[in-house]
Amino acid sequence: MKSVVDRFMEYVRHDTQSDENSVTFPSTAKQLDFARFLLEELTSVGLKAELDDHGYVMGTLESNLDYKTPVVGFIAHMDTTPEVSGKEVKPRIVQNYNGGDIILNAEKGILITPSVFPKLKEFIGRDLIVTDGTTVLGADDKAGIAEIITAVEYLKDRPEIPHGTIRFAFTPDEEIGRGVDYFNVKGFGADFAYTLDGEGIGTFEFENFNAATCEVKIKGVSIHPGAAKGIMKNAIKIGNEFIALLPANEVPEATSDYEGFYHIYQMSGGVQEAQQKIIVRDHFKERFEKRKEFLKACAEFINKKYGDNTLSLEIRDSYYNMKEIIERTPQIIEIAEKAIKNAAIDPIIKPIRGGTDGARLSYMGLPTPNIFSGGFNIHGIYEYIPTFALEKAVEVVLNIVKEVAQIKK
Repeated sequence: MKSVVDRFMEYVRHDTQSDENSVTFPSTAKQLDFARFLLEELTSVGLKAELDDHGYVMGTLESNLDYKTPVVGFIAHMDTTPEVSGKEVKPRIVQNYNGGDIILNAEKGILITPSVFPKLKEFIGRDLIVTDGTTVLGADDKAGIAEIITAVEYLKDRPEIPHGTIRFAFTPDEEIGRGVDYFNVKGFGADFAYTLDGEGIGTFEFENFNAATCEVKIKGVSIHPGAAKGIMKNAIKIGNEFIALLPANEVPEATSDYEGFYHIYQMSGGVQEAQQKIIVRDHFKERFEKRKEFLKACAEFINKKYGDNTLSLEIRDSYYNMKEIIERTPQIIEIAEKAIKNAAIDPIIKPIRGGTDGARLSYMGLPTPNIFSGGFNIHGIYEYIPTFALEKAVEVVLNIVKEVAQIKK
């Protein structure tokens, strides 16, 4: 049986970066390649699994009990962020971390330093997995995949451990908000599930942002600068003026906890035309709706100043706060908290400043809070994961299975 560390080190070498500009599902063929790899591995270790036409890998470990229990599911996503390359990841284990700087790439002068990432100090004496400083590591979320498969294989090989029916699934395109577009909740057949997709160790999350994406299109008028007076409308400048209307302190870099934000993450174009992409986030539904209305009011201001249809918005909701759904079934919160405590970890219960597949799945009829998978500094070249975090997450999965096995339906 492979260790969870060995499994993780192998998985991250597969490039599974998703692409939000793609019109296919999954958005990249390389995710399907990885799905086929996982299917082959699951089959080779004697686990029952299948791969559907949409790239979802789903599997089952049948109950070994003589009574019925709830069916519990475990879910992780296969893709890595589009923001930073996931190609040719070169994972390396820093053994017995000494608390100092970690050189990722001597040639390029790239290092992780505790002065910038103070959390590192908590892992002195631990083994850490890092990259060569040119790619993401992929702990988000290949750590979750490795942890789930390792736990389920462990149970398969030890039939003396009582457990109910366990379902598991690996999804594509979570990073671009499409991860459960074609997820068959009824076919999955779980009563509730947990995603393993949380940063850090001990994290347990059952509330998240309400989220929307806003696409902005600006129409300008281009003319030779020498004859521009009274005629030119510079789409770039108009776009900048639109952004300047948004609250300066309501941005990701100035907010935390339950504070929402506007975040412009793409801008392109020229004098004649320009485009922007903005994400809107807020934990509270009423404030979320007000944020979207404020964007519309800003657009109206620009159009009143520069002419009708100068600036147009398309706002699309992405997902909603799962808290409303999860709190209807408090038992699944209690199970996770107990499982984390029984792994000798203090649960860290906090709101997700983002979203997971579980947020949408909860509104699709499958309550799915989120458990840590163990990585830090995700979505960047400074991503790392302690090896013991991988091992502890496996233990938490096994503890959840143990708790569910005691519930008779």
